[in-house]
Order: sequence, then structure tokens, then C-alpha cells
Amino acid sequence: MLTRGPPSPAEGGGGSGVSRRALLAGLALLFAPRRAGAQELPEAPLVVDLVARGRRLGQAGGAVRTLIAKARDVRYLSVYGYTRLVGYDADLNLQPDVLESVAVEGGRFTLRLRAGHRWSDGEPFTAEDFRYYWEDVANDRDLSPGGPPDFLIVEGKPPAVSFPDARTVVYAWERPNPRFLPALAGPRDPLIYRPAHYLKPFHPRYVGREAADAAAKAQKLRGWAALHNRLDDNFELNNPDCPTLQGWRPRTRAPATRFVFARNPHYHRVDAAGTRLPYIDTILMDVASSGLLVAKTNAGEADLMFRGLAMNDIPSLREGERAHGYRTHLWPLARGSEIALYPNLTTLDPVWRRLNRDLRYRRALSAAIDRRTLNNTLLFGLGTEGNDTIVPESPLFRPEMRSLNAAYDPAEAARLLDAIGLTGRDGSGIRLMPDGRALEVVVESDGEASLILDGLMLIGEFWREVGIRLVVKPQERTNLRRRSMAGMTVMVAAQGLDLAAPTAIMPPTGLSPAQPDHYAWPRWSLNLERGGAGGEPCDVPAVERLIALDREWSMSTDPARQGEIWREMLMNHAQNQWVIGTVAGALQPVVAANRLANLPDRALYSWEPTALIGVQRLDEVFWDKAAGGNAAGAVGGGRG
Repeated sequence: MLTRGPPSPAEGGGGSGVSRRALLAGLALLFAPRRAGAQELPEAPLVVDLVARGRRLGQAGGAVRTLIAKARDVRYLSVYGYTRLVGYDADLNLQPDVLESVAVEGGRFTLRLRAGHRWSDGEPFTAEDFRYYWEDVANDRDLSPGGPPDFLIVEGKPPAVSFPDARTVVYAWERPNPRFLPALAGPRDPLIYRPAHYLKPFHPRYVGREAADAAAKAQKLRGWAALHNRLDDNFELNNPDCPTLQGWRPRTRAPATRFVFARNPHYHRVDAAGTRLPYIDTILMDVASSGLLVAKTNAGEADLMFRGLAMNDIPSLREGERAHGYRTHLWPLARGSEIALYPNLTTLDPVWRRLNRDLRYRRALSAAIDRRTLNNTLLFGLGTEGNDTIVPESPLFRPEMRSLNAAYDPAEAARLLDAIGLTGRDGSGIRLMPDGRALEVVVESDGEASLILDGLMLIGEFWREVGIRLVVKPQERTNLRRRSMAGMTVMVAAQGLDLAAPTAIMPPTGLSPAQPDHYAWPRWSLNLERGGAGGEPCDVPAVERLIALDREWSMSTDPARQGEIWREMLMNHAQNQWVIGTVAGALQPVVAANRLANLPDRALYSWEPTALIGVQRLDEVFWDKAAGGNAAGAVGGGRG
């Protein structure tokens, strides 16, 4: 159970989410005779009540094929496999997963492990694995030069971490830390534990510096830390020897064109009939050129496919459905805006800085965009036009967050530009800036999303009508971030708000300079990140308010107040248009073989908080042998 004093519904605190039916099934498992050949279960497994959630009990077995564009993409299985200490369910309630329970009292978090839980290699999973991470990884300067991760630091101080017994871990801060549990449930697992039994033989604290360095030298690595980092591989999934708690463990080393993941025989979840999850025995990841992902999916070479597919691929994917026995599910993308424009309020050019900080200018840019045409052209008219904000599926949503200051009104845009004083024009009709330069907005983008580049071409036509020239400048992503931090960008085009389906207990990321990598105020973010040692301090009152609200959220344990903070921050954005949104509501194709059961026809798709398809529980998907048609079979990829 996840509790905080009296538990709050927003935290899933009304109980562990386990129904009476599942509880009785769990008790039956404990007292049932052990089946021959069955792997030992934890004494308190997580019993999944599929029927209560409208799903079916499945059968174990079979392989699922998917495609990846490069070998490194195998790491995404740790995202959408979604095994977490605590995680979100499909309704975005926070629930214990690997943990048996979490108790919260102010800044004190007591984590309780499941008795008898084991790593994939059969070794016990205990508090020692948390101690090893905290003392020997997070606080070892060779392995973690920056110290513990940011979500473990409250007002500059780390927690006091203790290990009362083999099943209990306590994190205690002097003040509340509402970021802690949401960070554990994130799309990228922070992994605040490590397989201590596996890694200790490579750490100088346990074998001595000489032996640890010798082991690294034998692998032609510069030092013991490099070897330890290579072996410590619960996220990248390149080391088949590294024990895991995930549903599937890697069996293939790079380089390879096919990566095999085998079912974890010690996984902690079971269904109400006593069948250990995951149902699927094997996941096969085949490497294919990114330009061929759609064609290969269309040809039936994948049983489950979503990463690498986009909305404009839907017609092609539909064509192959009948011949190859799959269905293209269309999941709404939970993203603030498919194309968002970020005027850089911290650009070093003084003329552009004054212009970008003028609310009239930002509103003029917004009013000059014909979002209906963008929607029809880019999203087949199925999108939602308006600001970069959260989606209606979030309980925090209000319609005005999307609509305020987002209507197409070129006459109003022209009036606002005139009011600023941008009345002069050059021979081609482009307005002149106060220093005599043409009002030519260089919009930089990482160039990786074709939809953004296509949209910028249309936006350029809309802005040209009110006397603004738009110049597109694609950049490599790392270089774009570097230029942004240095104050060299004037405007950036990118996707909008990532966390667009929040609940109150999720940190308001992307809404203030308190988070890094925000193109609207990169130098303010840098200043906060480095404690004043870089960038520049914020000097705009409305943004200072955002910083203050973010800080207040991080000090609050009241979901009602946290929700109020979210809404004020979102309305601050809608009123000030720090980011200019265009159109949201793209559809993500999720292609699945007809016989794959327990995959919803429609669900939200996002990086955060859904971990792509993670909260829909891939470990509950199975091959329905009674449905007829094809099913993936052996590891060799045959169809049976």
C-alpha cells in the first residue's frame, strides 16, 4: 500500500489497488502446492486482477517481434516494460509495483520490499541492493561525479538513508519531497538500487583498488569505474550477465541485428489464476533502417510496433492489415503541441531580447497563425487547435488553457505590431526592427521531426502576410541546445509540453525555469541549475512567479494545493504565451497482431507519464490461441 498519513486518493492511497478477488487469489497462491518445475514466487507477489480491469486471463508462451532503428534502441524496453518500485496504473494513479508498500510521513518514506523477491538470476533482492546504490554508486565520486540525482536533494541536502532490516529502506528528508515517488515512476527508471551481489566484485571497496583496476585493464578499459559502468546495465540492456527485475532479460550482446529478450523467471507479478507474468516468453528486436520501419511493419514483419511510426504513416499501415493479420490502433498523443515556438527571452541580441519580451509581439505571432489550416494539412483535421497546454484527459484541464489568445486574427496581429512601433517596411514588405534590420525571425529546430519543418513552411506564409519573414535553420540537437544555453538562438521550434496529462502529484515540469532545457528561457534555467554560477538571474516578474510557484509545489504535501499551483502556472502560460502553441492531438499508430490480446484499442500515448505504452502493462499481453490466425512462435521468428 502507498500511504501518507491518511492516504490521499491522488496518490492511490485508498488502498493498494488490489481487489478482494485478487487478494483471495494471492492467499490461495501462498497455500497452494507448488507446481512441478515452477520457479519460486515471492511470498507476497503482486496479484494482478485482470478481470476487474476488463482484461482476460492469458496463457504463457510465444514470442513478439518488434523493429528498432538502431541497436541502442533496445534500451526502450526498460521504458515500456515499465517495472518500477512504484508506478502509474492506466488511470495514472500511483501504486506500489516492485515494492510491497510505501508509507509516507512528512519527509520520511519507508519502502517495504516483498519477502522472497529475487533478481532474474535467482539471488535475493534485499535492502542491501539499495544500500549498495546509495553508498557505493550515488555517493562514489568516481561513479557519480555530480553526486546523487537531483530528485534526492531537497534544499541542497541529501536524505538520511537507513536500512532497518533486509526488507526495509528509509529515505528521510527534513522537509517533504513530493518529487521522490513521481521520479521513481518516471519513464526512465532512476534505479535507486543495484544488483550488489553482481557488482561488488568490480568495486574497489570490496576487492581492493588494484584488483578492480586489473579487471578493467583486462577489458582494455582505463579504470575500474569504466568497467563498473559498463556492467551496471539495467537501463541500456546491453549486458546479458547483469541481473534485472524487468519482465524480460537481455540475452544478446551487441553488435547484432536481432536482440533477444527472455522472460524473467523470477518476476514479481502473477495473475489471479497463479500464472506468473509476463505471459510472453520472448521479445525479439530486429534492427532495420529507420526508412524501412513502416514498410516492414506493413509487410507483417512486426507483431507489435509503435516507436518509429507517425500519424502520416497510417494510410500505409492500413493497407497491410488484411494481408498480414494486424490492426493499427490509433492512440491520442498526450503532448501540449505538435509544433511549438519558443521565443528566447534570454537571447543576447538586445533588440531581439526586447522584442521577444514584449507580450504584444508574442500575441501578434500567435494571432497571425492560421491553426485551422495547420490542422487540416498536418493532422487531417483531427487535431486540436490552440495553446501549448495539457490535454482534456488530465483532471487539471480547463478549456481556456487551450483557447486563450489563440484565435486566428491577422488584423489584430498587424495592429499589435504597429502598436509596438514596427511600422516601417523594406522594399519587399517586411517590417523593420528599431535598429533598421528586417524583421526576419530565424527559427532553429533540431530537424528530426518532419512535421515541425512542414509546419514551419506554412507558418512562414502566415507571418509573411503581416510583414514578418521566417527563416528555418535546422540544427543537430546537441548543437541546438548549446546555442540555446549560450543565448545565440532567437526562436526555436520544437514539440510542446511533454507532461501534458498530469495529475496534481506530478511535478510541474516544463512550466518554469526551474527545469533545464527549456528553449524560452535557457539562461534563466542555467542560472537556477547552477545556483547562480551561470546564465543570468530571471528579471521578469511573471516568470519569477512561475519559479515561486514551482518552489511552493515542491514544498507541498497537499494534492489540492498542488493542483491549484498547476492551474495557475498553466494560466500564466496561456496569458503570457511564453511558448506559442499551434495544434495538438496527433494520433500515434500502435500496430499489433490480431491475436495479441489485452492491448487496449485506444489509450493515451506519451513519454511522460505513460512511458510510451508502459502503463498499459506489456507483461499482461498474450497470444490468444483461440482467436485463429497467426501468432509469433519460436525465437527464430517463425509463425505458427
